[in-house]
Amino acid sequence: MNGLELTGLVTRPAQVWGGIRLVPLVRERPVDGLRLHREVYPGERGVVDVGPDTHYVSYIPHGFVADWSGEGVRSAAYGTQLGSGANGPAGGSPPRTAPPRTARLQRHRHHRMAKRQPGDRLRFLPLHLALEGYLALHFGGPSVAWEEWSRRALRDGLSPRAEDAYLGLSVRGLGDALRVFEIHPGQCGVMVYAADALAAAFVVPHPDDYRLLHASLVQDLYGELVHHYALYGAPVAEFAARIADGPHLRTLDDLRAAALAQEEEWARAHDTLFARELLDPSYAFDRVYRMGSFTLWRFLPPFRLDGTGRHIGETITDHKGRVAYLKTFRLSDAQIRRGHLLHRLADADWRLAAAAEALGTDERELVRRIRAAGFEELLRHRAPGGLPR
Repeated sequence: MNGLELTGLVTRPAQVWGGIRLVPLVRERPVDGLRLHREVYPGERGVVDVGPDTHYVSYIPHGFVADWSGEGVRSAAYGTQLGSGANGPAGGSPPRTAPPRTARLQRHRHHRMAKRQPGDRLRFLPLHLALEGYLALHFGGPSVAWEEWSRRALRDGLSPRAEDAYLGLSVRGLGDALRVFEIHPGQCGVMVYAADALAAAFVVPHPDDYRLLHASLVQDLYGELVHHYALYGAPVAEFAARIADGPHLRTLDDLRAAALAQEEEWARAHDTLFARELLDPSYAFDRVYRMGSFTLWRFLPPFRLDGTGRHIGETITDHKGRVAYLKTFRLSDAQIRRGHLLHRLADADWRLAAAAEALGTDERELVRRIRAAGFEELLRHRAPGGLPR
């Protein structure tokens, strides 16, 4: 897997609500052989198994069930009947009185991320595949007992890891935008922007799947940056087709053609300027499960500090590598810096001197960065060279 290929998806003009911009994604034709529906759970928090004797506790509003059995028409339309303890229709809006809240993602040493169901079906937890991949980044910590690291670092590594995320209900304007705006014929996805920063992308195989899952976006998790952009950002400009009057506009067909040309020009500008960070070829993909001719992947960005490649996510692709399902989570600057720092430490085999040299700094500054990133407990009371804790 070398990158995301959004072949077959066409962007439609954006819809704007304050600082939120929704860009509909329409398929030329649905993806054959795959359907997606939601499985609703009665509680909001759950325990997720990620391996032997390893689990974490997190907010889990629902699971997705990928169906490649060929019976997807029926199962997608009535999918919520398959979930134990379903508390509402799959496409229904959550209660308007639900308070905004913050979900804490924490990885501990005690749900499986993806679980085969009877028939050709796979239940997985949306976004948790991606978030577990980020939380597990170099989770084992130092592999060699260098004197810089504490016994705890060698014994437990980076356990526990914790990151904060915001429920979609607390992202200002998102719920209203999803409730008010139309769903286009053939729409199979959406790109969500906050203050014109790409907050999330969501793609499904079939328009009927999207209609059922559209409202579930307010129950997803969003990063700190997205929450702040939506709260403090100014309203963004709306899409407007500007057609200059001229001799070529003589009939309604001429006007319609000019309007379509404006839509196509906007779509090209969007794909070039807005969405390019999601199409970065340097994302790293990890195969999770093979489902007939489809494959479930999760991916991580390159953790560069140049402002590109800021998303983690999961995707289902067909045998040609084309995206059938996609869900992403935008990392904050601090999360990117933590990932970058962990990569540099691991590349240097966790030797502070070598990592500092690779980063173009000295050991004292590197120790400061480690502490600022929240990894201070990994260090000994006094670092090499008498550096104070």
